[in-house]
Amino acid sequence: RNIRELGGAVEVKSTPGEGSVFTIRLPLTLAILDGQLVGIGTETYILPVISIIESLQVRTENINAVAGNAEVYRLRDEYIPIVRLYQIFGIKPVSTELESGLLVVVEAEGKKIAIYVDDLLGQQQVVIKSLETNFKKIEGLSGATILGDGTVALIIDIAGLIDLYQKDMASIVSIKGSGIAA
Repeated sequence: RNIRELGGAVEVKSTPGEGSVFTIRLPLTLAILDGQLVGIGTETYILPVISIIESLQVRTENINAVAGNAEVYRLRDEYIPIVRLYQIFGIKPVSTELESGLLVVVEAEGKKIAIYVDDLLGQQQVVIKSLETNFKKIEGLSGATILGDGTVALIIDIAGLIDLYQKDMASIVSIKGSGIAA
């Protein structure tokens, strides 16, 4: 029954005196991910555990402003860009003050960012459901999942989020350089 709910099938072939062959087919879009659940406002997002380097309490003396609204966090003599998911996805956080939340340092394709979250909610394995199948591709998201309590959580695509952040920073710098910004 559970395999059918996932869009798969079970096939059984038996040959008398020889035995049985069981074949389980699952859709290619089905994948399981070890995820870190994070809270931002009333929303829950999932960060792939494989991309997480560490999570930490923010020390305000390690925050530096660069290129207008951009911020970096100094961590062991490395400057890591801070990404505020609530700004990217247009949601209301518990607080906008960095020292009230946590930074989750993640890495993809050799690039690091520090994602600002309100809370760490735990780790669990989740089944990834494609957004493209039912909706459309959204930059910075790799899919969604349904949690045990029935709520939907969006799964962050770390490489896509880094690309999105870099595009945003490039456009801010080019606007400032053109004299369009105040």
